[in-house]
Amino acid sequence: MSVQYARCQQHGALLLEGGRTRFCLWAPDAQTVSVAIEGGANWPMQAEEAGWFRCELACGAGTRYRYCIDGQLCVPDPASRAQAGDVHAPSLVVDPQAYHWLHPEWCGRPWHEAVIYEVHVGAMGGYAALGERLAGLAELGISAIELMPLAEFPGARNWGYDGVLPYAPEASYGPPAALKQLIDQAHGHGLMVFLDVVYNHFGPDGNFLGHYAKAFFRHDQPTPWGDAIDFRRPQVRDFFIDSALQWLQEYRFDGLRLDAVHAIDDKSFLRELAARVRAALAPQRQVHLVLENEDNSASLLAQGFTAQWNDDGHNALHVLLTGETQGYYADFCHATTHKLARCLGEGFVYQGQLNRHGKPRGEPSGHLPPSAFVLFLQNHDQIGNRALGERLIELADAEALRAATCLLLLSPMIPLLFMGDEIAVRQPFLYFTSHTDALADAVRIGRRAEFASFPAFADAASRERIPAPNAETTFTASRPDFGCADQPGHAEWRTLYRQLLRLRQDEIVPRLPGARALGAEVLAEAAVSARWRLGDGQVLRIELNLDEQAAALAAAPAGRLLFASRAVLAQRQSGLLAAKTALVFLEPGDDG
Repeated sequence: MSVQYARCQQHGALLLEGGRTRFCLWAPDAQTVSVAIEGGANWPMQAEEAGWFRCELACGAGTRYRYCIDGQLCVPDPASRAQAGDVHAPSLVVDPQAYHWLHPEWCGRPWHEAVIYEVHVGAMGGYAALGERLAGLAELGISAIELMPLAEFPGARNWGYDGVLPYAPEASYGPPAALKQLIDQAHGHGLMVFLDVVYNHFGPDGNFLGHYAKAFFRHDQPTPWGDAIDFRRPQVRDFFIDSALQWLQEYRFDGLRLDAVHAIDDKSFLRELAARVRAALAPQRQVHLVLENEDNSASLLAQGFTAQWNDDGHNALHVLLTGETQGYYADFCHATTHKLARCLGEGFVYQGQLNRHGKPRGEPSGHLPPSAFVLFLQNHDQIGNRALGERLIELADAEALRAATCLLLLSPMIPLLFMGDEIAVRQPFLYFTSHTDALADAVRIGRRAEFASFPAFADAASRERIPAPNAETTFTASRPDFGCADQPGHAEWRTLYRQLLRLRQDEIVPRLPGARALGAEVLAEAAVSARWRLGDGQVLRIELNLDEQAAALAAAPAGRLLFASRAVLAQRQSGLLAAKTALVFLEPGDDG
């Protein structure tokens, strides 16, 4: 066993030399703990300081085991590296070096080259089925795939955000070796692989920490998912940091996307996680840490984190494309075009301004490079949080959506696509689970109650239209139909994406290091012009009009046209930016 694994795995079962395994459990509320080997005996663990229990046994990879707490409760290992089935099944001892990598020399790619494609592994058919699509994604111009959470969850179908075993990859998608093979294949195609990890809460079924480690949680700090995780405790911090290191070291992921870190009250944990990740990895590896953070904490992006998902940019674009203003879109329904201009010129829209609840949100972000922000038109949240899971192709005008896609793929921000965007699939992406009956009923009732304040679902009868999360049909309806890729309309969208991504690769990516925003101006309602000085001194200009009326322009561009979403240059030459249009220019800098 390599020293690097021994150093980063304190929690759980650690395979040692000579067919032995060391078991470690933090159980400060337990009087006794034993390891119950399936088909064998219960072996007592030695109580140590600060609530730790440890023992070393003569057993190797593939051993099935549980922990027995005080002789009464048998539970899976909270740091299980794999499960022999579902979350309530025995945990498995895993040999992290059993897989032989075909591309061990892979060290990643620079962040500025990232074009991210977010996928749900289950909806794509599992690790092996997703692997079959990698070549086509690389050919399209994708440079990174981002996997929605894989931590073992209850049942065989789940969004992934109900995971309870943050070290164990979901067994229904394939064994750990199949996940490593997927990552290995991706590296062979030149694709980075990122993983979405959930360190802010546990799912509602299959987590037993509260029975024997109550100190894992803060009972004075409720969250939407129950008591908050207590990151003040070193054992808790190590539990999640070791999980992060496992994914990056053992599975060779190229980066992590940390879900909803605004729900983590102790931000020092995030800084420690980033510092320990950077210190643990070989200096030649290029690993990227990305945040989802409603707090818009720009300071974290100078403290070990690479970028943040820019929900502000998405929300402004969504309001302009669809006219929707309910829920969190209410924060973007006034002066929407000005908010979009601020996003393009400064990164975040909310940099300390009051939100709809009258609370200040965000920190100044104008000093950050545009590559510190991940921009998207859709992702799992923005589709799946809708009652009916509709995609933008069902909600927005197609020409306006084409124009917004030009902004997405050719701006200096890092673009993220959601699976199926590239061919404009029309299948929804719904919220789905496979809970037990009682929990399934509670989730269905709660899900429908969430939308009671929306006019379209104000009465009980209308809420019955919201698909039941636990129904298998809800999951199958959410699987994108890639068989339509060659059909008229769908093929045109793929051509557009390929063309834009080729332009990005050839014209934008080489110039991104050192890029800085020069600001953006409002041309008219739903029309903006934004400029960025690129690393070689040239200026990228994007003119975007999502309105149904043409917008007046102040001056003609001095550079060459890279792309026009429609054949409207005659209007541009007459001082107008046509409706539902994006124009992209590369102009000489001030010095030439």
